[in-house]
Amino acid sequence: MSQEGYALLVVDDNDDNRYTLTQRLKRQGYANVATARDGREALDVLRTRPFDLVLLDIMMPELNGYQVLAELKADERLRHIPVIMVSAVDELDSVIRCIELGAEDYLPKPFNPTLLRARVGACLEKKRLHDELAEWTRTLEQRVQEKVAEVERLGRLKRFFSPQLAELIVAGGADDPLKTHRREVTVVFLDLRGFTAFAETAEPEEVMGVLRDYHAGMGQLILEHEGTLERFTGDGMMIFFNDPVAVANPAERAIRMVVAMRDRVRQLSAAWRKRGHDLALGVGIAHGYATIGAIGFEGRWDYGAIGTVTNLAARLCGEAKGGQILVSSRVAGAVEELIDLQEVGTLTLKGFLKPVATFNVVGLKASA
Repeated sequence: MSQEGYALLVVDDNDDNRYTLTQRLKRQGYANVATARDGREALDVLRTRPFDLVLLDIMMPELNGYQVLAELKADERLRHIPVIMVSAVDELDSVIRCIELGAEDYLPKPFNPTLLRARVGACLEKKRLHDELAEWTRTLEQRVQEKVAEVERLGRLKRFFSPQLAELIVAGGADDPLKTHRREVTVVFLDLRGFTAFAETAEPEEVMGVLRDYHAGMGQLILEHEGTLERFTGDGMMIFFNDPVAVANPAERAIRMVVAMRDRVRQLSAAWRKRGHDLALGVGIAHGYATIGAIGFEGRWDYGAIGTVTNLAARLCGEAKGGQILVSSRVAGAVEELIDLQEVGTLTLKGFLKPVATFNVVGLKASA
């Protein structure tokens, strides 16, 4: 900041001293110099206008310089303003008392122009550095608050999406998915056939061990194929594709994921059977429009998808036998060149007035 940009306040009850000091400061380039005739007026002015430096006389009626200085340093809004004490009193005790009260420096009368320039310049430089540090601190605090909010939001989003996708959303690369919106999606439901009977007869530790293996295997494949995990309840999971960001061929992504899941569960089942557990994966897939967004209340939010497409995927999953991947005709039509299909026929599903044409995914074609 140039000298003209600083605001200075000269406080002195003597008209001649006040005028002399003001003129000397103006000759040194400080154009913005205000004055006060006593301590009370000085405090009133300081509380209504911003200043960068106060040159304060010690011996004044009503409120002397010591008292004014003490009030300044006790005021949170004014304590950062540097103060130079100016007085004919040159006793060492006065200098010490002023410094102890928080004064930056001390100038004796009569004024030495060179000393005045040096000490005023030093105090203003210190004030400039203080202001820059304060601004930097404010900016840092704001950035920290923004970062904390970002981390909290990222943590919420990672409950539903892959880490890469959550970071993309927070960075502004995708719309906020927690806002209610409508999107065409491919929905996948899956669960383990035989799990209910297994859970009713097995020890809780065995059940938790199976679920840990199952969740870890399925979770890895969901992340690899960039699916969105809507929820999981025990052995059941719901995943969808094409939300919160649009992807090419969501039905194909879903098919590739569930075929890999079926293979993974078959590997896990080999170990489970050795412990007497007969479990297999059943899958249902549908494609259509759903209403998606945050569902719940402050302090407990879940990410939900509502619509016929989710109901259809869930019903198909319920009809699937162990090892079957049942898909709707829309899904079958979207991926028929990718997979070998087996026509199941029409199924009468709860909640659907008309029978639903259904297909079983035998596997990926050799060329896929």
